[in-house]
Amino acid sequence: MTARTSTLSPGEPAPGVDDPGGPSGPDLPPPRLFRYDRYTLKEITHLLVNLPVAILGFVYVVTALSVGASLSVTLVGLPLLGLGLSGTRQLGRAERARARGLLGVRIAEPDRTRRRPKGFLAWLRASLKDPLNWRTVLFEFMRLPWGILTFVVTLVGLVVLFPVLPFLARGLANADRAMVRGLLSPSDELEERIAELESDRGVVVDTAAADLRRIERDLHDGAQARLVNLAMGLGLAKEKLLEDPDAAAAMVEEAHGEVKLALQELRDLARGIHPAVLTDRGLSAALSSVAARCTVPVKVTVDLETRPAAAIEGIAYFTVSELLQNVSKHSRARTASVDVWRTDDRLLIQVRDDGAGGASLSGGTGMAGLADRLGAVDGLFVIDSPTGGPTAITAELPWRDR
Repeated sequence: MTARTSTLSPGEPAPGVDDPGGPSGPDLPPPRLFRYDRYTLKEITHLLVNLPVAILGFVYVVTALSVGASLSVTLVGLPLLGLGLSGTRQLGRAERARARGLLGVRIAEPDRTRRRPKGFLAWLRASLKDPLNWRTVLFEFMRLPWGILTFVVTLVGLVVLFPVLPFLARGLANADRAMVRGLLSPSDELEERIAELESDRGVVVDTAAADLRRIERDLHDGAQARLVNLAMGLGLAKEKLLEDPDAAAAMVEEAHGEVKLALQELRDLARGIHPAVLTDRGLSAALSSVAARCTVPVKVTVDLETRPAAAIEGIAYFTVSELLQNVSKHSRARTASVDVWRTDDRLLIQVRDDGAGGASLSGGTGMAGLADRLGAVDGLFVIDSPTGGPTAITAELPWRDR
């Protein structure tokens, strides 16, 4: 199982589907008088169907935009507009399928593996700002007059211009091909990247907020509570110092133990924020320290000549730390290994164990959070964990030199 699956690039032909290659498709013969081959018949069918399909699309788009815009001053207006724009994706998918079946034009569908916005406001913002939604709206507006024109010309051609209709159909169909490619193709790489970065920014903000809440909770429930008890104990010891020195000494001894525990909790908390060994000695020493705390024997191999950016080092450290915690708690493994190396400008991490397998993003072991955190810095997270094991989890991060 992978956190991200590969998809066909926009220019890559799908198996079993013709790649058009040019405005006339891959193998379209030139039109001839009275030649009504299967290509011409498909083009004529497409042109005749243009009008009813265009009417349906135009009515939907006008209704969705008018209702959403007219109610935009109310609480339900923008959600209705966002819902209407999301529905245009289904119109675009239907048009791409029709062009694929009748015109031989293959256009890649939008990438379904992109992370979906979390939360209502994030979904609404993504729907309102999605360029493909708005290009589909423009497409449907243009299709109505174009559908009327193609329907009339094709119908007249069938009646009075029968010999030259293949030429007319080819020209009109080529215009349709260009329109579908220009307006219904998925967003270009830059638009996709902008949308992904906006989604990643939300993930980073949510993760930072969750980390701050965790630190606050750990301080409140741990070291802070111990320090309050320590202050109270020392106050009582001060009061008994003259009248009962032995009891005061016992209280001071107890307070000394509380100080040690508070210091240990503060060290653990600091390690959870950013361990000093990582800053001072790098990933090799820091990961060896994490492996030593694992309940399963772990072999650590770090093959790095230089150190990546501090932020990347931190993400790599906490990724391995959480994965080894999962190995301890869930894997039932006997051995595990951690390998870290660099390939070009990417930092690769692989954690393996010989346990029971079955790890997944939806297993409640924090895997989804790790995938989100890596994705927020343009990283990848891949899980290979068949039932019965073994498990191999690979994380990939940008290097970003110091």
